[in-house]
Amino acid sequence: MNEQYTRNVVEAALLAAGRPLSIEELLALFDERSRPDKEEIEATLATLTEDYGDRGIEIRKVASGYRVQVRTALAGEVSRLWQDRPQRYSRALLETLALITYRQPVTRGEIEDVRGVQVNPNIIRTLLDRGWIRVVGHRDVPGHPELLATTREFLDYFGLASLEDLPALADLRDMDNVGLQLELPASDAASADGGDTGHGAALAAESERQLAGDDDDGGEEEESAAGHEQSSSTGLVAHPAPHGDDF
Repeated sequence: MNEQYTRNVVEAALLAAGRPLSIEELLALFDERSRPDKEEIEATLATLTEDYGDRGIEIRKVASGYRVQVRTALAGEVSRLWQDRPQRYSRALLETLALITYRQPVTRGEIEDVRGVQVNPNIIRTLLDRGWIRVVGHRDVPGHPELLATTREFLDYFGLASLEDLPALADLRDMDNVGLQLELPASDAASADGGDTGHGAALAAESERQLAGDDDDGGEEEESAAGHEQSSSTGLVAHPAPHGDDF
C-alpha cells in the first residue's frame, strides 16, 4: 500500500466526515485486498498531526476517534462565518453539569445537597436531550433515584479523549483567572462537537467553587434563555454539521 495514498484517504475522510472517526472506520474505507493494518493507520494519523502543527487546523483525538478541527486560537475569527446567535446556558445548568462530571455517578438529590437548591427538571432534560448525560443505574436506597453520568458525546463535544483528561480539582486551587463558566461554541450548528481541554478546566473550576460552598445561585433560570452568554473560543470542526441539533 502506497503511504501517500493512505495518508490522502485518511485526511480526506477526516475532513469530509464532520465527526470523529475511529480507527476501525478509517480501516473500512480501504479495499480488503489493499487495506493497511491498524499500526499503519495510527502512524498516518501521527504524521498528519505533526504536519498540522503550525496550521490553522489540527487533528485531535477524542472519545469517539479522531477529527479535524479549527485550532482553538482561531475559533473566534472562524465563528464569524455563521451569524447564528450564541447558545445561552444558565449558571444553574453549568453548575449541575460540573457536579455530574466530577461526582459521577450522582443522583439528582446529591446534586441538590451540594448546590443547596432544587434542580430544575428542565436542566436535567436539556442535558439528556443534548446527549451530555445519561442514566447509568439507580441508587440502592428508598425511591431508587436515578444515577447520572456523562456520555461519550460529552467527551467528544468538549474535546476530551477520556475523563482522565479533566484536571483534578486540587490542581485548580492556585490557578488565577480561570473562567467559572463553560466556554461553548458561538454556533451549535457550526461546531457540533468542537472544543478542547480548556472546557475541562472550566468544569473543574465551577465544581470546585460549588464544593467550597461559595454558592451564589440566582435561581434555576430557564437554561437556554436566561443564562450567561458563552464565548466562541472552542475549536470548530473543519466540516460544519448541517443547521440543527448537535445530537
